[in-house]
Amino acid sequence: MALDVLARYEVSQSRACRLVGVDPKTVRRKEKKSDETVRQRMGEIAAERRRFGYRRIGLMLEREGIKMNHKKLYRLYREEGLAVKRRKGRKRATGTRAL
Repeated sequence: MALDVLARYEVSQSRACRLVGVDPKTVRRKEKKSDETVRQRMGEIAAERRRFGYRRIGLMLEREGIKMNHKKLYRLYREEGLAVKRRKGRKRATGTRAL
């Protein structure tokens, strides 16, 4: 809602929202920033450093000037389908030994 319209009709923001049938919290909410650059950079780091988890990637992003909450970082990490590449277990001999 434009503030000039509210001022012209001398109506409060909450009353205008009630008249229109909109929750005031959705009107006041600011638009979220796009995380595309962060997602892209996370993917690049994960591609070159296969054994880095979200925490180490977060530290590398901080060094580049991209700082964010660890919960958001983990959410983006999972949404991008990134995961630490698991090491395979050692091979064990099967069967019994012949004497």
